[in-house]
Amino acid sequence: MKKIRMISLMLLICILFSVCSPMASAAETPELNGKNIVLADLNTGRVIYSKNADTVVAPASLTKIMTVLLAVESVERGEHSLDELVTAKDDCRTGLDEESSSANIVSGEQLTFRDLLYCSMIQSASDACNVLASLIGGSISGFVDMMNARAVELGCTVTHFDDPNGLSNNNQTTAYEMFLIAQEAISHDYFMAVCNIADVTIPATNASPEREYHNSNSLISSQSVYGGNRYLYTGAAGVKTGYTRAAGYCLISTAEREGLHFLAVVMGCDGWLNAHIEDYLNFEDTIKLYDWGFANFAYRNVIDTSTPVYELDVQFAQDDAKAVLYPQQNLRVLVPRDTTDEDVHLDFNIYETDLIAPVKAGEVYGEAVVSVNREVFGTVNLITRDAVDLARSEYMKRQLHDFFTNRWVIGISVMVLLVIALYVALLIRYRKARAKYLEERRQAEIRRRKRQKEFEEKRREGWEL
Repeated sequence: MKKIRMISLMLLICILFSVCSPMASAAETPELNGKNIVLADLNTGRVIYSKNADTVVAPASLTKIMTVLLAVESVERGEHSLDELVTAKDDCRTGLDEESSSANIVSGEQLTFRDLLYCSMIQSASDACNVLASLIGGSISGFVDMMNARAVELGCTVTHFDDPNGLSNNNQTTAYEMFLIAQEAISHDYFMAVCNIADVTIPATNASPEREYHNSNSLISSQSVYGGNRYLYTGAAGVKTGYTRAAGYCLISTAEREGLHFLAVVMGCDGWLNAHIEDYLNFEDTIKLYDWGFANFAYRNVIDTSTPVYELDVQFAQDDAKAVLYPQQNLRVLVPRDTTDEDVHLDFNIYETDLIAPVKAGEVYGEAVVSVNREVFGTVNLITRDAVDLARSEYMKRQLHDFFTNRWVIGISVMVLLVIALYVALLIRYRKARAKYLEERRQAEIRRRKRQKEFEEKRREGWEL
């Protein structure tokens, strides 16, 4: 493989991502309280910072993300409607105790499907999750089976749910797998619309006057039970808080500014109930992560379709032209702002190097693999943008070459040569035979004349013959 021309070094700046640790080239990450953390770029799905992301932990009310995701998907499939009136069954308070967050739903109470979604996400009502589970799954246990099956579909390998609300101590997951679940959930517009509501009023029902709830996510709600407006964050949206003594304070959220779009999973943090402090460090950690991400990362084009990156020699090319390879598409990636040119590596896999003119435009002849510090983050096909014509002086040579290299031409040529060889052999044999015949006739004529001469001499001498 012969490397002829590489992309400009300024165009080669790219990502140094790591699933297991913060990017080495980015500024040092802030000190964080959370035990299990993931910060991911939602535009690419790549993790740019993690801490104990694969450690098995309890999800607490983050479980409700999966519950509401399945509920929204059932509406999208047409199995249920948002205006459907749902009657709570006797199992609506299964697993709840006096300290469980709820909407105080009682058996026989009727709420719309939409209001049950609001209660589940905004109030974090475990009883509302039970009502949805019983309706969609036929029973709470049947719905839990659906939750576990959906987790597998999303690529989760250790996540397991025992209930739809996170109260069970047997629920388990990891920060990374909660990222996978949340990433899928927020891709559904109505899910995101529900979890991003700051305040909601649930109309009166047959068993309750109207209820007013405020989102527990202090990043988006000024009336959150966790610190009022002290944690409001510009650009934040969704998703869900969670707390149990086993899980600590948890928060999954998103934030978007100037084209950057992050999702943060922060689990196992300290707060009032488990550490007797007035600060809720799940929100503080999340804000620190977002501030770090927005300050230290930016999107850049690292490969551009207008920039040639490789050249190949072409036999019989007009004017000795080269086959110039360009990226088939632009590659725009999130990069640490302090990434240097030395961090970047561009490797080429060229499929064919012995090219013969003519070469068509738009043909794929290889790929460029972009990596930073040995981590591959993107591959782009390399194509010819312009055709390479065959030189006129070489055209007839090429035509003759193609003609005489055809099998049938070779076969006929061999046959012709054999016929010619046979003809020459026969001709030589004929000439030799004729020469021998003529020589024999000449010798015979000599002998005849000699005998005739002897006969005449004897007759003159008076021999009686």
